[in-house]
Order: sequence, then C-alpha cells, then structure tokens
Amino acid sequence: MCCGSPARRENPGGTVHGGGEDLIFPHHENEIAQSEGATGKAFAHYWIHNGFIKVESEKMSKSLGNTLTIKEILTAYHPEVVRFFILQSHYKSYIDFSDVSIAEARVGMERIYTMLKNIKDALNEGTDFSDTSEKDLSGEDEEVWEKVSTLPDRFREAMDDDFNTAMAMGYIFDTVRIINGYISKNSAPARESLFVLNEARECIREVGKVLGLFLEDPDEYFEKDKEREIRKSDLDVEEVERLIDERKRARESKDWGRADELRDLLVARGIVLKDTPTSTTWKVE
Repeated sequence: MCCGSPARRENPGGTVHGGGEDLIFPHHENEIAQSEGATGKAFAHYWIHNGFIKVESEKMSKSLGNTLTIKEILTAYHPEVVRFFILQSHYKSYIDFSDVSIAEARVGMERIYTMLKNIKDALNEGTDFSDTSEKDLSGEDEEVWEKVSTLPDRFREAMDDDFNTAMAMGYIFDTVRIINGYISKNSAPARESLFVLNEARECIREVGKVLGLFLEDPDEYFEKDKEREIRKSDLDVEEVERLIDERKRARESKDWGRADELRDLLVARGIVLKDTPTSTTWKVE
C-alpha cells in the first residue's frame, strides 16, 4: 500500500478513506487498482480529500521556511481554538493560517465559552428547577426552547451533508446568539428560564462532543487562555494586579478620574477589565 497508513475506518455504511487532495492521483487510484485487483472487492465507499494548509496565503512548505508544528501552535493557542479554526472551513477548502485568523477563532471560542459561563453562573445562583419540563413552558421560554432543542437535528443534517462543519458551526452560533439575547432579558431567571438555559447548555455540549469542542469547564477554559496569553505577551502579572487594586481603591474613594486613568493604562497593555458588583476580573485581549 502507498500513502503510509491511510485514514480508514469501518462503519455501518462501508469504509472511509482520507488524505490530502494531492493524493488523489496517482496514490489513491493506485490503491484502488491494487486492492480491488487483488481482492475483487470495493476498497472504500467514501473518500475524503482535504484541502491544503496555507500560511499567510502561501502554501506551507519546508523550502519556504513557513512550516508550523502542532506543538508550536498549541504552545500559543488553546487546542480547542485550533480545532475551532479548522472546523470553520469545509474540509475540501484550503485553510489559510495566520495570526489574524487564529485570533478571530479565539474570539469566537470566547463568545461561546462566555455564554456557557453565564449559564453556569445562572444555574448556580438560581432556584431548583429539577421538577420543570417543557410542558411547563410558555411565551418566550417556550419559543426559545423550541429553537434551541432543534440544534442537534440541524447539526446532524449539516454533518450528513459531506461533513459540512462550516454549516454546523453556523447553527451553533445561531443558538449562541439566541441564548445571549435570552440571558440579557432574564437578570433573575425563574425556574422555567433556568430549565431552558440548562437545555441549551446540554444541546451545545452534545454537538460539541462530536467536534471535540466545549469540553472544558468555562472557568478553567478562561484561566488556561489567560495563562497562555500572559506567556505570549510577557506581562508582569504582579504589576497588573497592583494597578487593578489601585483602581479599585480609586473607585471606592470616588476618584473617577484616577480610576479611568488606570483603566486606560491597563487597556494600553492589552488588559480587558470586567467589573461586577463584587469584584473585577481581567483577561488579555
């Protein structure tokens, strides 16, 4: 067999064989001829040929010196961000890897994990909804639940359409948009709303498992993301925390001018602050 160890697995519908689009001829055609000539049986029922990876719009190659290893990429970015970046394109399309495109993928993942964290916080702070079901819903609660509950079916439809992960991700973001709007209208959600939020989280997790996404606890995800960004930017964490404490004291003494000055100073260093009634958290932009 040529092509080393082919990406092939048995499934109820037959065999799946994959590789780069440059292997179609002569490698894969030779495999078909050799295997079917020797056995008289079909070699594979489904063929998946992926597009090339480009770096800053140029083909990745050793001669150009623009190759990247998975180890290098994962040092700088969360594994789920890298996976999310790849899945945004159909597997037949080429992928253009750049600092801008991977940063955009990080923002997309942050949006989804922020929604998951908001749901987690609402469920932790809310009332018991264990005896609630879809039969108890009405109005907006019922409307949102009906939209969210269709996500797994729409996701499967997209994946059945030649592994259309780009379409599947679009359905996921549609759901995220709906839930974010729903959360913004429910500052103190009732048990029916909590039921809907829990259902939304479970739907997102269900489809995410198929793609290897949204597997982490939101707080852990953001902590790991912050640690990576700190390493990349070489920030002095103690200095950042000192400035945040000083801003807190300025706010407590109603010295709004100094508080704004300190916020601007932190923003200039790539620090994004989030104030809550009880604390201030920060992340690297």
